[in-house]
Amino acid sequence: MNKIILNKGKDKAAWQLHPWVFSGAISAALGKPQNGDIVSVYNIEDEFIAYGIYNGNSRVAVRLLEWDPSQEINEQWWRNRVSKSVNNRLSLLHDTNNTVRLIFAEADFLPGLIADKYADFISVQVHSAGIEKVKDIIVDQLVQLLQPKGIYERSDLKSREYEGLPDTNGILYGAVPPEFVDVIENGIHYQVNIVEGQKSGFYCDQRENRAITARYTKDKTVLDCFSYSGGFTLNAFREGAKSITSVDSSGLAIETLKNNIKLNGFDSSKHTAVQSDVNKYLRELGEQGEKFDVIVLDPPKYAPTRSALEKASRAYKDLNRRGLMLLNSGGLLATFSCSGAMDIDTFKQVIAWAALDAGKEIQFIYQYCQPEDHPVRASFPESEYLKGLLVRVL
Repeated sequence: MNKIILNKGKDKAAWQLHPWVFSGAISAALGKPQNGDIVSVYNIEDEFIAYGIYNGNSRVAVRLLEWDPSQEINEQWWRNRVSKSVNNRLSLLHDTNNTVRLIFAEADFLPGLIADKYADFISVQVHSAGIEKVKDIIVDQLVQLLQPKGIYERSDLKSREYEGLPDTNGILYGAVPPEFVDVIENGIHYQVNIVEGQKSGFYCDQRENRAITARYTKDKTVLDCFSYSGGFTLNAFREGAKSITSVDSSGLAIETLKNNIKLNGFDSSKHTAVQSDVNKYLRELGEQGEKFDVIVLDPPKYAPTRSALEKASRAYKDLNRRGLMLLNSGGLLATFSCSGAMDIDTFKQVIAWAALDAGKEIQFIYQYCQPEDHPVRASFPESEYLKGLLVRVL
């Protein structure tokens, strides 16, 4: 097997089961490994550390898989890992919920692989060259475990460029998903566009947070920003919100949201859909003197890397300042960050700065996190990416 030797003092994270070996930590690569090859990783004293997937194009040069030297990384190893991940999620699938993340990459010891279940279909994203090599095995195992109608790949990702892989979208098994797949989350129906929707088609990582936030919306005026297909909007409808305004820059998202309101039989006269840049729209609302009881801010990832954190912090602060200024006294702001580079303490500080600039006194009354199908691996803190705060304006 190809062998990777780590520099002295650069092996600590690997011994502690962290799955990433950066290119700068490598002293030598013996055997001329190719991108996607399985390699064995050793320290400078020639002690075995782990098996992993090599990629010379990527800053993460080795993605570690297995620390037991007696385990061979063969077809059965991959099948076992997929089975463990899927079986750990089966309890989340029931009459009121048929959408779940089946595989969460490094958190499930399957680096570079995402798989989401949407009713009878599965959406797959492949981020790494190593997973690309065993994709057929993974797909076959998913079929054996879940018997889906179809498995569709949405691997149009920036990360593939770093791995030396082209974008690829298309059917991997069975039938092509229809334009809209009807899924159920928290007992609410959604039409999910697997082929053309954002990411893998839907954001099931906000499942619990949508339900929690909705508890505060009965008889309230609600503003749902970056609403996409309406997760927070629809939960607020079910809990009896007085009125709801949903804002998203995507025309497809707004159209899907309107269809989801009809699908669930909610009263569309209580709803206003706005296709607009959120920051621009918040500024316009402020100029008009509008106020709301509950505001949701669930923006896209502002800080994809630590180098972008300072700029992202300013963007988060400005966005939240505008939101806080639109809240009535006693109103609630449900604000989120999906930037893994921003930890919860930094996010709290950013919101505190936003409140100061807005001239508002606030309380943090609840801290949101990601659900159990997006587990945080103890040896990989980077898997904790989603955080949020429920903020009361005094």
